[in-house]
Amino acid sequence: MFTTRPDIRGTFGVAAATHWAVAATAMAMLERGGNAFDGAVAAGFVLHVVEPHLNGPAGEVPIVFHSAASARTQVLCGQGVAPAGASLAHFRDLGLDMVPGSGMIAAVVPGAFDAWMQLLRDHGTMELEDVLAPAIGYLEQGYPLLDGAARAFTGVADALRHEWPSGAPIWLPGGTPPRGGDLFRNPVLAQTWKRILSEAGKHGTREARIERARQAWSQGFVAEAIDRFFAQEALMDASGRRHKGLLTGQDMATWQADYEEPVTGRFGDWTICKTGPWGQGPVLLQALAILEAHGLDPEQLDTEAGVHTVLEALKLAFADREAYYGDPDFVDVPIERLLSADYARARAAMITPEASHEIRPGVLAGFETQVARSLGQVRCGDPSAGGLGVGEPTMMHLRPTIKPGDTVHLDVVDRWGNMVSATPSGGWPQSSPTVPGLGFALNTRAQMFWLEDGLPDTLAPGKRPRTTLTPTLALHEGRPALVCGTPGGDQQDQWQVQLLLRRILKGDSLQRAIDRPLFHSVHFPSSFYPRKAMPGVAVLEESWGEDTLAALRGRGHQVEVAPSWSAGRLTAIERDAQGILSGAATPRLMQAYAVGR
Repeated sequence: MFTTRPDIRGTFGVAAATHWAVAATAMAMLERGGNAFDGAVAAGFVLHVVEPHLNGPAGEVPIVFHSAASARTQVLCGQGVAPAGASLAHFRDLGLDMVPGSGMIAAVVPGAFDAWMQLLRDHGTMELEDVLAPAIGYLEQGYPLLDGAARAFTGVADALRHEWPSGAPIWLPGGTPPRGGDLFRNPVLAQTWKRILSEAGKHGTREARIERARQAWSQGFVAEAIDRFFAQEALMDASGRRHKGLLTGQDMATWQADYEEPVTGRFGDWTICKTGPWGQGPVLLQALAILEAHGLDPEQLDTEAGVHTVLEALKLAFADREAYYGDPDFVDVPIERLLSADYARARAAMITPEASHEIRPGVLAGFETQVARSLGQVRCGDPSAGGLGVGEPTMMHLRPTIKPGDTVHLDVVDRWGNMVSATPSGGWPQSSPTVPGLGFALNTRAQMFWLEDGLPDTLAPGKRPRTTLTPTLALHEGRPALVCGTPGGDQQDQWQVQLLLRRILKGDSLQRAIDRPLFHSVHFPSSFYPRKAMPGVAVLEESWGEDTLAALRGRGHQVEVAPSWSAGRLTAIERDAQGILSGAATPRLMQAYAVGR
């Protein structure tokens, strides 16, 4: 069962995001003459405000975009790196065999702010004060707090009072958790942005003012406040012990977001653009290549046979993620071989009518030892213990009932053909203490590193953790045509695979493709603390129906049933050859929106 709502249509511009205020902000920038980059940056800063439990300015954001002016599609990597002091020896001296899923010690260099600034400087047209104005307005005047944010703050209220008290005045105004729908403000963060604007000044070029804002963040008062906080405090984290953080002002001063070429894969007459293997993005390309080699029947997509085939392809692709993906600045990632047609055919031949319960990475020549080591890290969990849903960097593990957090996503396309897809995450008050005087928390992305030697994602100073954040941009017959994404940790590319298969193979509209029932696998190790795998487990929305669920169990899948309309928050925008735009957003959780004209 699914809805039949039409796509949002327009030619002026379309914005789709995981909160109504964000989509509205992006469109407001377009209405004022800005382009998709202006809209995306303004929307990104509003996301930090209205969904503070899901992302923040000291989190991270990968961005894949197309510039109509340069006719180039690129990736802007807003994923920060491990601090200089984050060595294996340091964690071993602390008696840790995993990076905790919360607290100061899990922080890497904040990446989101600098990425947004560079996007605005290099591709936007508007002034920094104009794109920050909506966020500052919400921070000072208030906005109706989401129920999810209220639940998140309630869940960590005792921790904020007793373990991370620097955040209590902001997230527990008046000493008690706010309720959903309450007017919520964060004047401390508003003052941070106003000081950034003051230090950016009024003189010089627009680009020079943005550069001074970047310096105020990475080398000025923001970096100084973070450095001071981390040097002075040792606070509780998911290990059950107190640890100091490793991030310093020098770490912030020596890092910046950078541009890269996307990793691409062909699927029919489409070219899909993703981040490099410092993110999980190439698993989507691998899964599509395996399914194309397998000869997936479009008519089977929404049957148990199609679900089975896609699940098995995803298991194979994610097994390769564990064995091969890491920061290519530090490790050799054989991405060309992993995406080759010959390799896809070999992997497709491994799909049988029965569900596999093994984690089966391919063994490429020269990587035999690394693959064996990756299999040695598999730790199996009890599906009944939870963890079947999404889980971006986990909240503070002081109470076992606290649910994990998530992420956000936005897409913006304008009348000129500029396209932006971004997936911000991290930096929430539930997973890391709030920096005094700044009004935001740090990220916990270092939890995605392994603390064992010889793995592609082994911790090293200056290295990017292998993130799950994975926006998508697709070209049709060489023409930039589609952007999409979703929150959801390890599930992000799994749900996007289903969207792309339904749109490309079956010819569904964007909205119809998004509204159909979804599924995902938790067969492979989770990217998040405590990194458990659940071999053979597949999670399906109950709207698939009992016949489909029973048939999949008959194939050997250990099926866990999720409520209908609970999987992901997919959004997407498509631009056809005539310049007509179509946008769609999921009705799941009643929070994502697409707007346009």
